[in-house]
Amino acid sequence: MSAPAKLPGSLNTNRRLDQWLRFNPDRTVTICTGKVEIGQGIVTAMAQIAAEELDVALTRVRMVSGDTERTPDEGQTSGSRSIDEGGSAMRYACAEARHLLLQEASKLLDIPADKLTVEDGVITGFDRIRKISYWELPHAELLNREATASVKPKPAARHTIVGTNAARLDIPAKATGTPRFVQDLELPGMLFGRVVRPPSYAAQLTAFDSDAVRKLPGVVAVVRDGNFIGIVAEREEQAVKARLAAASAAQWQETPLPTDDAGIHDYLQSRQTRDQVIVERTDAAARAHGTRTLEARYTKPYIAHASMGPSCALARVDDGRTEVWTHSQGVYPLRHDLATVLDVPPENILVHHIEGAGCYGHNGADDVALDAVLLARAVSGRPVQVQWMRDDEFAWEPFGPAMVVKTRAALDAQGNIVDWAFDVWSNGHSGRPNTAKTAGKVSSLLAAWHLANPVAHRPQGDPPMTAGGGLARNSPAPYDFPNERVVAHRVEEMPLRVSALRSLGAYANVFALESFMDELAAAAGADPVEFRLRHMKDPRARAVIELAAQKAGWRAGAPNDGASGRGIAFAQYKNGYGYLAIVIELGLEPDLHVKRAVAAVDVGQAINPDGIINQTEGGIIQAISWTLKEQVKFDRERVTTRTWEEYPILTFPEAPPVEVHLIDRPDEAPLGAGEMAAGPTAAAIANALHHALGVRIRDLPLTRVRIIAALA
Repeated sequence: MSAPAKLPGSLNTNRRLDQWLRFNPDRTVTICTGKVEIGQGIVTAMAQIAAEELDVALTRVRMVSGDTERTPDEGQTSGSRSIDEGGSAMRYACAEARHLLLQEASKLLDIPADKLTVEDGVITGFDRIRKISYWELPHAELLNREATASVKPKPAARHTIVGTNAARLDIPAKATGTPRFVQDLELPGMLFGRVVRPPSYAAQLTAFDSDAVRKLPGVVAVVRDGNFIGIVAEREEQAVKARLAAASAAQWQETPLPTDDAGIHDYLQSRQTRDQVIVERTDAAARAHGTRTLEARYTKPYIAHASMGPSCALARVDDGRTEVWTHSQGVYPLRHDLATVLDVPPENILVHHIEGAGCYGHNGADDVALDAVLLARAVSGRPVQVQWMRDDEFAWEPFGPAMVVKTRAALDAQGNIVDWAFDVWSNGHSGRPNTAKTAGKVSSLLAAWHLANPVAHRPQGDPPMTAGGGLARNSPAPYDFPNERVVAHRVEEMPLRVSALRSLGAYANVFALESFMDELAAAAGADPVEFRLRHMKDPRARAVIELAAQKAGWRAGAPNDGASGRGIAFAQYKNGYGYLAIVIELGLEPDLHVKRAVAAVDVGQAINPDGIINQTEGGIIQAISWTLKEQVKFDRERVTTRTWEEYPILTFPEAPPVEVHLIDRPDEAPLGAGEMAAGPTAAAIANALHHALGVRIRDLPLTRVRIIAALA
């Protein structure tokens, strides 16, 4: 028996049509997506796709996302893959549903299907007299089948909803302060929990006086399991006070870390690595024309997710059934890890996504879900809300990994690049829960490692290059060089816990690559824009570079005025997703700051143009903060960054005007937009700084201390 045909995107692993949509008695349509809202507007875009293919008004669409009881399993919402995976599945599922409904209407109305039209869910015959709505048809029976993807979705020329600026479904509640986040969720009989973490990664609990904590006002339960300590109380402030008391009542034995923040980059290059050649292209004749060789090393520190609202979850355990409310970006993978730790069938666990207060990447959202479950088991039947404290978040979340990039290139007599080498060192960038089969019992959840019978850490992972890569993401140059060698050196040993942070390795790799392109342009005596275009054949890449330069008023050879500078950078995210070029205008007084950012983007077909612009603006602002300010500090004992004072981020007054110019290509496949701004923004800032002061800083963040040292 032959294997079933591969279906588009997530439809391939979620083939039931009724997993994706259903029609309701109130003449609305419920659309189910496994992709979740984390502030990127994806649920709105999915609603637009569904409404377009079904020919119903957007106001009729009711979205359900990220729920193990009600939505398809689409894995993680990450990697700018939601439109690629979930959007394509949604498009084909709804197109096929519309086709089935039309075929049924054709029988009932006795009119050929090609003579029927649909307007807002009402199917009308050519005589404009005979009509029937979706809701009058046996829709449940019609959708009770597997998808075939045999019905082609609408061509772009017929779109009336996709490609328009739809109002974000999630914004009204956020703008008006209506409770929406998991931190706001209140359930009947709810209790409050807090957890006491070890003071450092390998610390072991040697003594704990739990009796003193149990006597405190409002304390309902004190849980100690190995190195895990948790408190449940009637009120939140009682749980906070009990946590402080429990921390004082605990004694620990600590083990030093192998390095500190000052030595991390040399440490990465000194460890045994698992190497992978990403690109190997050789043209000996061209290489022989090299007359000048340049080399450089660039570094990135550990960076925190630094979510404004600390990670939070609610859980209820009752009669063998566990229910969790979480802002995890992957409810099915989280369910799998919870089931592994609890040693119960996954079907006994329900996981519901509720928005959290912002996170792009793997922060503590999954970890705190297990915390909540462990505490809820101690108060059977009552829901427990657990929220991390700020020091929990900074000390224990998985950080974006530190990285080292070494570059080398040769120029010929005409100033063209004839040889290119790029080496990157980092840990793997994936530590999320997942459902992949592994040897032994493993988990990605923090508390699982601290239990008396601990569950082993899941082996460090890194997405394959076919999915964009992790540490090697965007390490291949987007330019056309006759010789290129790119090698990823993956370090297995990790002094700090790491996982996915927005754009993964692309932030450091593009920072290095595009900074080095400016260094080479200077060595060749060329304008940075002309130099990039000289080495670029891809017409879509050329278009965004040219548009960004034009909109920013770029002038070749323009001198700096002693108080400002300008720089440009480009990348195609994952070398196959969205294109972005950006020009940064940098001011030097009273301190280093971005005065203006002008970007041009091409993500193929724009589902919601305003949403793409919004995502790009947010990505630029976040990257400015990373590039100018952010770094996790740690010594040989523990993470020392524990507060906002120790981890400053960009403030509202420091956010510059941002212009985003969108090249819409409705007949091209839609490409991911959420993460493409990070690397180019960092490089453009570094290039602008060099233009302003004539110094090249290759170590992130670009702080005042480093600028003064470079000038000296």
